[in-house]
Parts: sequence; C-alpha cells; structure tokens
Amino acid sequence: VREFQTFQHYFKQINLRMGRIIKPGKIVLVLNGRNAGRKAVIISNQDEGAGDRQYGHALVVGIERNPKPITKSMGKKKQNKRNKLKPFVKVYNCNHLMPTRYVLDLPVDKEIFNKNAIKDPAQKRKALAAVKTKLEEKYKTGKTRWFFQKLRI
Repeated sequence: VREFQTFQHYFKQINLRMGRIIKPGKIVLVLNGRNAGRKAVIISNQDEGAGDRQYGHALVVGIERNPKPITKSMGKKKQNKRNKLKPFVKVYNCNHLMPTRYVLDLPVDKEIFNKNAIKDPAQKRKALAAVKTKLEEKYKTGKTRWFFQKLRI
C-alpha cells in the first residue's frame, strides 16, 4: 500500500509541474460522443475533478451545425439564412478533448454557463440562445475563420 501512495504522489508532482493546456478560451476538438469531430471552446474547466465528477472535466460550447458557404450572387435573405449555426453546450471529460493551438475569446455570462445551470433544460435553452448570438457575431466579424469551418481530415 505504501508503494502505491508514493507512486501516486510522484505522478501528482509531475502534473503540477506541467503547464495547463486545457484552459478557458482554448479551442478543442471533441473526440468522443455525439459531437465527435466537432470544434468547441472551453468555458470553464476542473483539472483535478470535483463533486460527482472525480476526473478532469470541462464545460464546452461548440458548433453542432456550421454556417454554409455564401457567394456574391446570393441575396441578403439567403445569406442571413445560411449564416445560421447550431451550438451545443456540454461537460466533457478532458481525455475526450484534444486541444489545438487556437484561442477564441468568447465573453459569456458565468451565471448562465455553469455545470448546474446546464442540467436544467429551461436554463440550457436560454444558454444556447445566448451563445448562438455570440457565435454568429464572431462569425460575421470574419476573424478565427478556422473555428467556423468543418473539420477536414
């Protein structure tokens, strides 16, 4: 039993020395589940785990359905329709997220976006509506184009 404790202690020290890769604002790729292969942004994270989740996890906001491409010949009405996207909000195990080098500054209300609020369906709908408008604004600015494109493998 004593050897196991020292071994576990050794790995905790290594983890403390390593820099935090998964932090708020970082763009990640979801590896498992319904949204596998989609891009997401970390809103908040727990490296050590807490409460009912005794493992490292993160609350992420991602894009379930990307905006469609637009050409010059399309009218305003069609452009607005094709600019729409569908977001998702979920708590993921950090092992199921792959961090990228990209960062997206997404200002969100911390009262709406926490693990407890996402459990309630009515609050989750409100959170999704709020993040949808924020993501569409970011898309229209034209910066961080990579985040809004489909993942090519």
